[in-house]
Formats: sequence, structure tokens, C-alpha cells
Amino acid sequence: MLCFYSGQETITYLLHGSIDHEDFAGHKGTIHPGDLQFMTAGRGIMHAEMPGKNGDGSPNVGLQLWVDLPKHLKFCEPRYRDLAAKEIPTVTVDNEKVFIKIISGTSHGVDSVRDLAYTPVWILDVTMKPGARLEQPLPKGWNAFAYTLKGKAAFGADGEKRVGEFYNVVFEQEGDGVVVATDNNAEEDAHFSMYALLLFTCGY
Repeated sequence: MLCFYSGQETITYLLHGSIDHEDFAGHKGTIHPGDLQFMTAGRGIMHAEMPGKNGDGSPNVGLQLWVDLPKHLKFCEPRYRDLAAKEIPTVTVDNEKVFIKIISGTSHGVDSVRDLAYTPVWILDVTMKPGARLEQPLPKGWNAFAYTLKGKAAFGADGEKRVGEFYNVVFEQEGDGVVVATDNNAEEDAHFSMYALLLFTCGY
């Protein structure tokens, strides 16, 4: 797929398969499961993303976040960065029942490798075993949400928001963290990605 866009950043997180990237500025790369691609369009970029062909015929699966750049960066130089799965710090909490990949941001005293986006953003990939509990601080006033990929989890101090896979849970900006729990008798692990962004007003 060939496309052109400007004034934004895209963050692609691959879960299965592979994707080849190439753009007019000479950047090239291939990402695999667990890898990320950060691309800043800035003043404008023409690029192509081609899904790889899997031997078992399965589809390529990933998540892509589009982030608006602040006004003073709308016309910055385009750039491209990869982040390999092996570079991402991890932390295990609650007696090893919660496993967190810290793609960007901070969790339980562990920081991400480096800031790869111009726009402040936290990205955490979380897997929780049955009977687990997670208390994750988030920057107050930021826009934050979680997207569930597998299993069931209850969000909120009282577990008031219980959701299954492929749901988006939006958190209130006034809070400074989120509590997530899984049932003791859950049949499978819960897997979700969590995001927090300091968004800017769009303007040219």
C-alpha cells in the first residue's frame, strides 16, 4: 500500500507476521512480532507498507496508533525508527502473575529504552494470569485508554468495567492511574495494550 501523509506520527506494533516498510527518504525496514515502527511524517512523506506472506496462510496482525504532531513540529523533517522486541524492557509483578513490556513510558520503576516519538506517549503491553491485579500509574491529565486483545479483565478500583477481547476502555483524564484485575477462575490469560498520550491542539 502506497500513501502520503503529513503532520502526524504513526506507531505500528506488530503482533503476528511481518511488514516491510520503505519511503521516499530512503528509510527501509522490516518488523516482526513484538517489534515496533515509529514514523514521523512531519512536512510530508510518501511511503509503502507491505505485509509479508506467512507460510501457514495466516493474516498479519498489528496495532497502529496515529498521533497528531503539535503545531511547531508540523513541518519537521520526516524520520523513521524501528524498535526490536529484544530491546524492550520488561517487568513482572504480583508474584509473576503480571508481565509488562514497557515500550514507552514507565512501569513499576522500569523505564523504556528511549523516546522514539516526538509526541509524549506511553505504551505498555500487559499480560495477566488468572487471579492477578495490576495498579499502573499514568500521567494525570493525559488521554489514556486500553485495548483488549485476549481474555477478560476488569478495569477500575471496584472492577466496574469488565470487558472481553477487542474492546477499547477509555480512562478519565482526572485520574493518575488505573487498576486492572482478572478472575481467579479465568480460563485464559488477559492480554491488552495500554496507552497514555499528551495530545496537542491541531493547527497549521
